[in-house]
Amino acid sequence: MKDDPIIAVRGLRTQFGDIVIHDNLDLDVLRGEVLGVVGGSGTGKSVLLRTIIGLNRPRAGTIEVLGEDTAAITTVTQRRCGVLFQNGALFSSLTVAENIQVPMREHLRLPRKLLNELAALKIAMVGLPPDAGPKYPAELSGGMRKRAGLARALALDPEILFLDEPTAGLDPIGAAAFDTLIGDLQKSLGLTVFMVTHDLDSLVAICDRIAVLVDKRVRLATMAEHMQDSHPWIREYFHGPRARAALGGKEPGGGH
Repeated sequence: MKDDPIIAVRGLRTQFGDIVIHDNLDLDVLRGEVLGVVGGSGTGKSVLLRTIIGLNRPRAGTIEVLGEDTAAITTVTQRRCGVLFQNGALFSSLTVAENIQVPMREHLRLPRKLLNELAALKIAMVGLPPDAGPKYPAELSGGMRKRAGLARALALDPEILFLDEPTAGLDPIGAAAFDTLIGDLQKSLGLTVFMVTHDLDSLVAICDRIAVLVDKRVRLATMAEHMQDSHPWIREYFHGPRARAALGGKEPGGGH
């Protein structure tokens, strides 16, 4: 069911030393939606993502992904999630095709020929040319590296795609093309997308709802609903000049 939470966070507390990042945070991500996650510097956007996927251990609270408590996450559930980190996190000593094959080799027993065919398919899916496969990350532009990282995130046909600042460092044309790619992949593959971003254009272009991190918790709403929020940071963010430029005279409503 589309309205069933595919990610459910309850009472989350994340803390590093004496610094509390999130406190009693609740969040539901619905199956099939594109959720944008925004917040000011230091609000823990990437920390939240990394905690949900199990890279950070929370001090308190529970996180369920695909109905399973992440405290006891299984390999099967891990395979159903793909992650694109901000810098792509590609292995520099491996070619693009070999990078894409890393999760396949870890979780699947497939002959080399099939691995090569699957890597080529993922390369095509993210809009890279076929000759990108034998290249190393250092030989690619920043935008191509992002797409190569996305291809690896899609290697195991995940149900949930986690994106950490996917358009950071891209020029406006490249960022818009990447937004379009994510939206198209979400529709064609039926993905649920959890996207940490600072990019208002991305929020307008492809997000169904937006989770705003303020006061160590989340305010979850559509763009139109956030525009009515009186919280000072939310008001400044969604009514500033960049927001007006991103909306471009459109009615706020989000959605893909």
